[in-house]
Amino acid sequence: MPGLINIRWSRELPSEPSSCTVTKNAAGQYHVCFVCIEEADLLPRVNGEGGDLKPVGVDLGIESLVTLSTGEKVGNPRWFENEQERLRREQQKLSRKEKGSNNWERQRKRVAKVHQRIQDRRKDFIEKLTTRLAHDFDVIVVEDLSVKNMQQNGNLARHIGGAGWSQIVRRLRDKCEWYGRTLVVADKWFPSSQRCSECGHIGGKKPLGVRDWTCSECGEDHDRDVNAAKNLSGASADPNSSTWRPG
Repeated sequence: MPGLINIRWSRELPSEPSSCTVTKNAAGQYHVCFVCIEEADLLPRVNGEGGDLKPVGVDLGIESLVTLSTGEKVGNPRWFENEQERLRREQQKLSRKEKGSNNWERQRKRVAKVHQRIQDRRKDFIEKLTTRLAHDFDVIVVEDLSVKNMQQNGNLARHIGGAGWSQIVRRLRDKCEWYGRTLVVADKWFPSSQRCSECGHIGGKKPLGVRDWTCSECGEDHDRDVNAAKNLSGASADPNSSTWRPG
């Protein structure tokens, strides 16, 4: 029927929308964003009312996208790398088309769709990951990473940009506000990778290539990422950390 289009709902609207915005991305896809009123979904304490708060340290990385102080490691899906060859082929085809022609426009949309698929997969993964963390823990501790400065390292810039660290922290902040959790951001100088999580001894800066090390003070063997996450889990008691709470 003229005037009607097929629509795929991401979820049901929680209330009558007060307004909506229609946008079109570079891939030619339309999205409709509704403004609705919805009450915050505050979650109870993980250990029950009156129980101890359950904290978790979250260390962000490249090989393991997220390492938790519980010892759990979440692998890096490497969205960009998985689509890199396909993207290269589509971009080569685009370069052979006459700019402004119908064939060029069709190929431009194909390139844009590859980029959009990478973006959509990253967003979906991060949304599910951050929601799980907000449900499973009362206090979430992350490090204040200077992503822009870290991207000046030419060898790591593409990997850091593709990992979506800033997006993970941003969505954790939103989810903590929505679910009534606490987000703690440890100072960027906090020695999470240098300190032994067992005895507290600070053994100095370690090269990125060192993934396992032994504390010279107590002899404890450490996985670099797990140790950093364990140190972060206690950062809320450190004077150099800043605690952000909803409201």
